[in-house]
Amino acid sequence: MPRLCKPAMSAPEYVITMEETLAFAERVHGGKPQLPLALRLIRNTGVRKRHIVQPIEKTLQHPGLTERNRIYEVESKKRTPQVIEEALRNADMAARDIDAIIYVSCTGFLMPSLTAWLINKLGFRSDTRQIPIAQLGCAAGGAAINRAHDFCVAHPGSNVLIVSCELCSLCYQPDADDIGSLLSDGLFGDAVAAAVVRGTGGVGIELERNASYLIPDTEDWISYDVRDTGFHFQLDRRVPGTMEPLAPVLRELAKDHSWDAGKLDFYIVHAGGPRILDDLAKFLNVDRKVFRHSWATLTEYGNIASAVVLEAARRLFEEDGLAPGATGLIAGFGPGITAEMALGTWAADVPQSIA
Repeated sequence: MPRLCKPAMSAPEYVITMEETLAFAERVHGGKPQLPLALRLIRNTGVRKRHIVQPIEKTLQHPGLTERNRIYEVESKKRTPQVIEEALRNADMAARDIDAIIYVSCTGFLMPSLTAWLINKLGFRSDTRQIPIAQLGCAAGGAAINRAHDFCVAHPGSNVLIVSCELCSLCYQPDADDIGSLLSDGLFGDAVAAAVVRGTGGVGIELERNASYLIPDTEDWISYDVRDTGFHFQLDRRVPGTMEPLAPVLRELAKDHSWDAGKLDFYIVHAGGPRILDDLAKFLNVDRKVFRHSWATLTEYGNIASAVVLEAARRLFEEDGLAPGATGLIAGFGPGITAEMALGTWAADVPQSIA
């Protein structure tokens, strides 16, 4: 079965703390009636710091969509190669071993996709399949894992590289002062992550089953309003409550696999915010500590969109104690409202004994 190998992740060098975020919000949006509530919500996120691709003074400016997309192109080409090379080493693979590249990002737009540049510059074969995913937002990390799984099943022996490049700070809109925009200004961070799904062998999470689910009639709860100034993030206040209808879907997926979603050995879940994690723990009847890798990612980097599940998975690999056969769940949530879910077991090749 296909295996998700240890991911790699890199966050930009510029850091903004919670205290700095609150101070900037008060300075830039002072006097707005929504600000006190927004400040309280930002404090409650538990995000201690975030990383951004530019100094905060530049981030707070808006040079126009053309310049922002130029920065996205420059920064994505600057930051993805090192992370990809680390992910390949983690999987004991070379660029020529990769049969498809899934590139996920919702914070900039390039055509051709960055996949073309990566193939030309990093030594991938010219017949490498390109699968860019641009419109699944935070759910795209889970979707990328699932589509890599599907590709490896359809093409036995193939290997797929997943690359996530989320530069959320380039979507900041200085004039947006609704609650959803202000909250997102204090929640989202920038990061690049990558991982290999091997068709056979290796050490990692053996992917056994995946599924997608869309909550009916919620497509406008998380969205972009595309204007002359770029992407304006829109967040409905009902989004934090979506774990109540999604938890039964996760339970059913596990049940169909003869597993109990509340009694697994590991959980890799998108950290959209504290209530998402708390509610999911409640509705799955698990201790919130089982989401420790997601909590740590949220605290140290904020919501890094599609990169969250890869970074949370990386932390799982860093942790000792998983035995072969340990069962787990991967789940990403995003616009739609969409859930991308997977079940897998911890697996490692056992060296053959020499007679």
